[in-house]
Formats: sequence, C-alpha cells, structure tokens
Amino acid sequence: MTQAGVYGQRLGRGLHVKEAPVLITRSLRSAELAVTEVRNDKPTSELSGSLPAEDAYLVSLKLRDYPACECWEEGRYVTREDIRAGATYLYDLKRDPRYVIDKPFHSLFFYLPRSALHDMARQPGAPRIGELSYEPGVGHDDGVIRHIGATLQEALRRPDETNQLFVDHMMLALTAHVAQTYGGLKPVAEPNRGGLAPWQVKRACDRLESDLPGKVALEQIATELGLSVSHFSRGFRISTGLPPHQWLLRQRVKAATQLMTVRNLPLSEIAISAGFANQSHFTRVFTQMVGVSPGTWRRETHGGPDA
Repeated sequence: MTQAGVYGQRLGRGLHVKEAPVLITRSLRSAELAVTEVRNDKPTSELSGSLPAEDAYLVSLKLRDYPACECWEEGRYVTREDIRAGATYLYDLKRDPRYVIDKPFHSLFFYLPRSALHDMARQPGAPRIGELSYEPGVGHDDGVIRHIGATLQEALRRPDETNQLFVDHMMLALTAHVAQTYGGLKPVAEPNRGGLAPWQVKRACDRLESDLPGKVALEQIATELGLSVSHFSRGFRISTGLPPHQWLLRQRVKAATQLMTVRNLPLSEIAISAGFANQSHFTRVFTQMVGVSPGTWRRETHGGPDA
C-alpha cells in the first residue's frame, strides 16, 4: 500500500537520511499519525528536499543543538536561528518548509494531519481548529512534548517490545496537547458519566486478553464499542483504574505467573506465550511490576528453575 503521509522513509528522503525509524497509529477516525526519528552525524551541505505538500503539520522535537539554522518557506529564505536541544518547532507542510543541512542533526518529527486536529475538536461547543500558531524558525519550550518525545524515543529503539495501544495512547495525548496549545482548542469539561458500561468493560477486556502481544489498535476497540477513542480511553481508565496499555501489561504478567507454575517450561517460551517480544522484554517488565526477576519469583514461589 502506498504511503500517504510525510513520515518514515518519505520524510527521511527529504532530510537526506537513509534510516528513519517510525511508529504509526490511527487513533482518530481515519487520520494516520506517526512519529519518525531522523539523525545524520555527517551531513553534506545542502538544502533539505521539498516535502510533499499536504494539509498537515510536522511537530519537531530537537534532540541536538543546531546553531545558525537557515530556514526557508515557500521557496524564500525566512530566518537564521540557533536551535537548542529540547526545543519544539512547528512546520506547515502546505508552505514547503525547508532548511539548510550543513551540520549534524538529530530530531523527532510528529506527523499530524489537520483532520486529526479537527477530530480533537469534535465535542459540543468546540470550534474547528484553523491554523496552528507558530513563527517559522522560532522554537517553543514545551515540556509536554519533551516528555512524550523521550517516551516514544525509547519505543522507537525497541519496536518489537512496544504494543500498539501504548503508541496510540501517547500520540492521542500529543495531538490533544498540540490542538490546545497551538490550535486554540479549549478543554471542555466532560460530564461526570463515570466509566464504561459493564458489558463494554467485559468486551474490551476480552478483546485485549485475546491479543496479549498488543497488536490491536485503540481505534478498533473503540469502534467495536461505538465510542470515540478518547471516550473509550477515559472510560476504560475510570472503570479499571488503568489505561488500556497498562492494563494489558498487567495481564501479560498475570499470564506469565500462571505459566511459571509449569515447572519445566522455559522462561523464553513463557515470555512469547504471555505476549512479550522476548525473554529480555519479559524480564524487564516483570521486574518493574513485581519487584523481582521472573527467575527469582519462580524459585521463591514454586521452587522451579531460574531459566
């Protein structure tokens, strides 16, 4: 299937990088969101390539200082600014944003179609979002995007260990933040409707448990329940005390503890059966949640082997 958005290799080509790791989600109706990591430690001096014109924005978290960055829009020189690591920059893909690449760089780029921002405004009394507020080449000190970026950077390093629910959750949070901070969307107080109906909780939990590796998307479960993603996520957390991706991790650990009662079953097989990417992933998550490694827990609880 042909890629439509400016992310992954399509973004990488414009920035003259060969590798562009990407995480993709479709957590808002049919809008595809993505985060791409781009890095080049030995660039040649040239203007970045022209990116496909789209009704979408790139929100970029800079991970490395980039002094005297020469910025262009719509074929014209705009400004020259010192970029600091940790700063956030916005780019409107309709305006052909480009810059001179003549120094090493390292950034995360969040791809946000306007349709995704409009979906955030589909609530009573909320106006449609027009243009995002930004000045070309001028950065923002945005702690929320720094936090989300750092979290997703870890996920980009371990894509096999990252469940889709987690990516959906983080990208939904980022889109809501951008819509409110740069698009003027006012948070609307939600009526106190409580959590999901009991049948919805059961169906959602059954759906999650049937896919312990976490490949199912938030949007898919929400659609099956006749809810928006934001309504489902909020209601699920109220009903269970955890967001969906954390609830799923708990279920993986629960499944693993049950499997560890089988004395001769290797931990490597238990890890895969419980939905973890590998034994290392299993050990890390189990230790974080339980406080001891799987081998230690098994030995102390059932007297089984460590491996």
